[in-house]
Amino acid sequence: MSAALVIGATGTTGSRVVAGLVAAGVRVRGASRRGVAVQGAVMGADVEAVRFDWGDPGSYGGVLGGGVDRVYLVPPPGTADPAAVMLPFLRRARAEGVRRAVLLSSSAIPAGGPAVGRVHAALLGIFDEWAVLRPSWFMQNFTGDHLHARTARTEGVIRTATGEGRVGFIDAEDIAAVAVRALVDERAPNADLVITGPRALSYGDVAAVLTEVTGRTVVHQRLTREEMAERLAAEMPAAFAGMLADMDRAVAGGAEDRTTGTVERVTGRPPHDFRAVAEREAGGRG
Repeated sequence: MSAALVIGATGTTGSRVVAGLVAAGVRVRGASRRGVAVQGAVMGADVEAVRFDWGDPGSYGGVLGGGVDRVYLVPPPGTADPAAVMLPFLRRARAEGVRRAVLLSSSAIPAGGPAVGRVHAALLGIFDEWAVLRPSWFMQNFTGDHLHARTARTEGVIRTATGEGRVGFIDAEDIAAVAVRALVDERAPNADLVITGPRALSYGDVAAVLTEVTGRTVVHQRLTREEMAERLAAEMPAAFAGMLADMDRAVAGGAEDRTTGTVERVTGRPPHDFRAVAEREAGGRG
């Protein structure tokens, strides 16, 4: 019996992908660094929790085999060179029977670009069936445990180097819905899928919505690229912080001011609006 491996199964998109696969009747192996059960999975459903750590090759063997023929890939967090650990695993997975891979990347990183862009470029040569999901910035960055969400709650401030640049922020549930279709449809997308929400918003727009939804004043504070990199470096490796600050600067220049019809084309329904997601997650339902 075939099964889907979900790497990062307890994460923002992974947990939602697990739930979507279970709802579709797919047997799931949920991999995480602690190997714990996936929150939100259907009670009694066939979800096998396994331990997996990109930094520990000894954990790779335990997640493959047993009918696993497709995989959802979340890159290791906080590293500027995920290809170094991901590509050996992907070649091993292909040799052990995985035929389809769905990679979570970013709208800001094309095939062959930095970081996960190298994995994107290599994926096509490893698997005959594949998809690369390139979502825009997550709406959950403002409602979960992301730095922006924390400072919005505790200080009433969102700090970026994006200026007035706009982003087609996307709900993680919409990303997961696209991922599930890419994993379960008879024909693999074999495509690079840029995924956005229905509207492009500035961080000032986001702050205004959060103010209205929560009743607490939230403002957007503009930083320089260098100030942003220094601030992020307190939370993560300096090279990764610099890359994220560069993405902010690209947003300021209009690089992410776009929307796509990917969610509706793949899932048959439109993507969620930011206000609806903020209201949903403020009510504890996200």
